[in-house]
Amino acid sequence: MNTPDSRTSQVNNRLTPDQQAAWRAFLFVASQALDQIDQALQKQSDMTLTDYEILLTLADAEERRLRMSELADRVLVSRSRLTYRVDRLTEVGFVTREECEDDRRGLWAILTDKGGSALDEATPQHHVEIHRLLFTNLAEDDVVSFRSVLRSMSDRLDDARTRR
Repeated sequence: MNTPDSRTSQVNNRLTPDQQAAWRAFLFVASQALDQIDQALQKQSDMTLTDYEILLTLADAEERRLRMSELADRVLVSRSRLTYRVDRLTEVGFVTREECEDDRRGLWAILTDKGGSALDEATPQHHVEIHRLLFTNLAEDDVVSFRSVLRSMSDRLDDARTRR
């Protein structure tokens, strides 16, 4: 809802007290949830949240493979960080890399059966942790609203990213 205060705030590039409180709550929840989920995954499965997202993204891809550049875009990490994490996943046998047939500079990241099994083993406890941290005290209507707000924000951020 646009109140006179919120419109003025938008024009003056200042946050209203409610916007400031929402921003700070978002920062706290996002950083704490990501940190706790990452720690739980490392403890339970010896993989980081980034590792998990790489494996999940590859599992969802056609033929369980993606070009490294596309994988970096999908898991939203820098190319150098992705390379480091894929190196680690390759060392433990969860991912292999192959040269792209049509582009010798390009590389495929490919999920191995061992990586798929590790993902399958990590997923149930990972979901328990996400539920515990984010959804335990939310009614179903709240989850739907939460998803709607995040989808709207995600769409705006994605539009801004593609316009750059």
